[in-house]
Amino acid sequence: MISRFSKITAFLILWPLTSQLAAEPSDEPLAMESLAGEGVWISSRDNLKRQPDSDLRATVWFEKQWLGDGKAYDRRAREFSKMGRQELRKKVIQALKKQSEESYKKASTQLRKLEEEQVIRNVDQHWIVNGFTCSIQEEDLPRLEKVPGVRKVFFQPAGKSSSKESSEVEKWPVVEAPSKPSFEGIPWYVEKLKVDQVWKEFGFAGQGSLNVIHDKNFVVSDHLTRTIYRAEKEIPNNGLDDDGNGYVDDAHGYNFDHQSAQIFTRPFTGGLKQKSLLHGTNCATIASGAASLEGVPQFGLAPLSRWAGVINQGGIERSVEWAIEHDADTYSMSFSRRNFGEYQSHWRKVMEHGSFCGVYFVSGAGNREKGDPHPFLMNIPQNIPNAVFAAAGVQRDLSKTQFSCVGPVEWQTEHYQDGIVQKPEVCAFNQAVPVLLPDGKTIPKFLNGNSYAGPMFCGTISILLSADPDLLPWDLQDIITSTATDVGPTGVDYETGYGLINCYAAVKEVLRRKKER
Repeated sequence: MISRFSKITAFLILWPLTSQLAAEPSDEPLAMESLAGEGVWISSRDNLKRQPDSDLRATVWFEKQWLGDGKAYDRRAREFSKMGRQELRKKVIQALKKQSEESYKKASTQLRKLEEEQVIRNVDQHWIVNGFTCSIQEEDLPRLEKVPGVRKVFFQPAGKSSSKESSEVEKWPVVEAPSKPSFEGIPWYVEKLKVDQVWKEFGFAGQGSLNVIHDKNFVVSDHLTRTIYRAEKEIPNNGLDDDGNGYVDDAHGYNFDHQSAQIFTRPFTGGLKQKSLLHGTNCATIASGAASLEGVPQFGLAPLSRWAGVINQGGIERSVEWAIEHDADTYSMSFSRRNFGEYQSHWRKVMEHGSFCGVYFVSGAGNREKGDPHPFLMNIPQNIPNAVFAAAGVQRDLSKTQFSCVGPVEWQTEHYQDGIVQKPEVCAFNQAVPVLLPDGKTIPKFLNGNSYAGPMFCGTISILLSADPDLLPWDLQDIITSTATDVGPTGVDYETGYGLINCYAAVKEVLRRKKER
């Protein structure tokens, strides 16, 4: 059955696509662009690992998109440079959903016929990139090409199997949210990134911002319960879709693998051999953990922010759309995907469009695995330019961590032909990082991996948005990189980017620019 889609019926006015003028606020809908070229482009299937005669999972782009070609991100960023993030977000979401409705309507007769004949199955419409995903046999691809509006077809690599959903239901109790940061037991990385200076001098600690953490498991703990997101119109654990968005009980996040609100998938019993079960919990703690009333140390960079958990090992579209519709500000991804081939263009388009919807996508630089060459270059999603901010890792003494992936990255796909791109943007800490366990106990030197540099970047952005909620993603990237403390080879480099995040200097620059507007 074809999944839900937004019912937006306003007529779309097409504007000239080459305008370089900054857009002024207007009630008129924003223009979409057309994909370049003619005919239908279909990606190669040579690198897909699958059983003979098994279904392909095809992701389709319709002709009309928010960003029409591989260079459109910079072009449209200039076009809307005078518009605030919050207004731009509303207008781009409206344009994306409206175009999705129109394109799908034109294709619906053909798609319905293909579904009835079992040519395509498991059809899922998505609006973040105007198109849909479906299962199809290779010999039936010519029929997909004839669907009105279809212009590009990508193929998802075989996905990783998701962990089983826990039979043990964990509830996030309602507790008092913090009103100010606690300075009790703050870890050294908070001081090194100059976050505590911002708390003291300016009082910014993530107020009003929502950080979505994309991971595999989130364990209930006092320091996360205080800051967990609570959707205004959704009543937790009543088995109903109170807000009518198609997801039952999604008050705190959602598990898209199991179509369930259960983001607690496996219990943590306290043994350190189970430390992998705390991966998502640790990422959320670094970004948004708040000291509890019982005196738990203050481990989160943005303790007055909120966080929500999403679990999604399959296509990225649904969880990103969920984040946008819940007014998320950051989307943290502490994972890497390899061997995506042309399909990486789809992930990049999702995040480019999401960036114009006001979301800051953040990732660690990734970890070099056993057997990888050294140095090892970054993968999806951290290798995406502009729309994804990547943080490489350094140790406490500011020396580079050996397992951290590096730049530059190269983009030579059918849709994106940037060539060599500078990565990473900045660095944070990723080795021997202290951990705050769910029971409130701490271990001084425990966490290793770029998974933890990313949430530090995420928490920093949350603080900057407390200073200026209208800060555009491309302006924030400039501020973060221009205020970073150089720690590697002189100037920007492929190991530490522009240097160590300096939250204090970045906030001062945000306030300076805000005053000049």
